[in-house]
Amino acid sequence: MEIGQKVRVRRLRDRVSQEIIKKLGKTGTIRDFKVVDGYGVGMLVQFEDNTGTWFFEDELELFN
Repeated sequence: MEIGQKVRVRRLRDRVSQEIIKKLGKTGTIRDFKVVDGYGVGMLVQFEDNTGTWFFEDELELFN
């Protein structure tokens, strides 16, 4: 996955807030990467409503 690609949130790995749970199934654009200790790389996804949050790669799928 690369910055600028469209992705869909396909699952959530951890317990998260209701606000993030609402993003399940939504599409957004990868805006940045973050190295996460012990878990690999996280991706900042920005959604159409201009909100954004970090996800792990296995929580996302490419959206065409």
